[in-house]
Amino acid sequence: MPFSALGLSTDILKSVTAQGYAKPYPIQALAIPAILEGKDIFGIAETGSGKTASFVLPILQILQKSKGSKNRSVKVLVLVPTRELAMQVADVFKTFSLALPNKPKTLAVYGGVSINPQMMQLQNTDILVATPGRLLDLISSKAVQLSSVEILVMDEADKMLNLGFREEMNQLFALLPPQRQSLLFSATLKDEIVNIKEGLLKNPITIEIQKETQNIELITQVAYRVSDERKGVMLRYLIKNRKMKQVLIFVSSTHRADHVVVKLLKNGIHAAAMHSKKSQGARTDALRNFKEGRLRVLVATDLASRGIDIQFLPYVINYEMPRSPTDYIHRIGRTGRAESAGEAISLISPEDEHQFKIIQKKMRKQVNTIETDTLDLMGY
Repeated sequence: MPFSALGLSTDILKSVTAQGYAKPYPIQALAIPAILEGKDIFGIAETGSGKTASFVLPILQILQKSKGSKNRSVKVLVLVPTRELAMQVADVFKTFSLALPNKPKTLAVYGGVSINPQMMQLQNTDILVATPGRLLDLISSKAVQLSSVEILVMDEADKMLNLGFREEMNQLFALLPPQRQSLLFSATLKDEIVNIKEGLLKNPITIEIQKETQNIELITQVAYRVSDERKGVMLRYLIKNRKMKQVLIFVSSTHRADHVVVKLLKNGIHAAAMHSKKSQGARTDALRNFKEGRLRVLVATDLASRGIDIQFLPYVINYEMPRSPTDYIHRIGRTGRAESAGEAISLISPEDEHQFKIIQKKMRKQVNTIETDTLDLMGY
């Protein structure tokens, strides 16, 4: 099914073509027509499924038919759990707006940076992408009000609950007008998500797409057994010997991320870390440079990776193993985006063996494991 069959306007289709989209992903094919019809949506979808465009495209089309927002009212509110995801979603809105005759004003607001510039920029904003805490701060400062919201989007609602935003979400829901269209997206069907769905959505259309656990066949997985002492040199060997470009490396702590970056830089590999202790400016620059191919390696913790969504990311490396099989699947799912292949590499120390067996059992997949004891790593 082509995008032209989904009810999108000529202007929106031009934007889609300009961004190189050939055909809609499953969630886009199901969600776009329903959103254009004004239906509420309950989407069960992982990051990387094409979810963002599934609500961005119809919302932009709906806004083409309406007058711009005035003063400090917003028409579209998108709630997200992290700063990185806020910036990413706002960028998607802006990118698809480029070819439109009526370009809505989109703004991302989030904590960790000064609130004053965000307050100044809110004037006449049509689409506001926000983390819950910062949005409440802006509301209390009378910098924005929600009584004119026509469309509410909750993206990665389960992660917002995991990060402790339930009270903030309830406060925001109470400020929204009852007559609106609501779109709720979550990767899981936890009881709390179901409760939010029941209270927030009216006769919603439920859309469930394949989870990453079912799409891992697109990802080539390989593991290398290596001692802790040789992990660093083994990492550099893989990157240099295989001439890897655009490599996302996962570690378990901010300290480890910084340590790995220092070692990579000393050995001539352009790398940067992305974690909660970095300034927002540093995180934004690192992610932008990585996405645009100017940064070869990005080293990230699990939480900081939530906003990393690159359609053709070729490599993910588990420098340290995650705490759960679910986290492992989420990590390797950064590659193998939707219909494109990728490679996931894990460095397995003796302490990781038991956890890696559990992960493989959970995936119902045996990962090819290579011994490295006799591998000559001199010079790396």
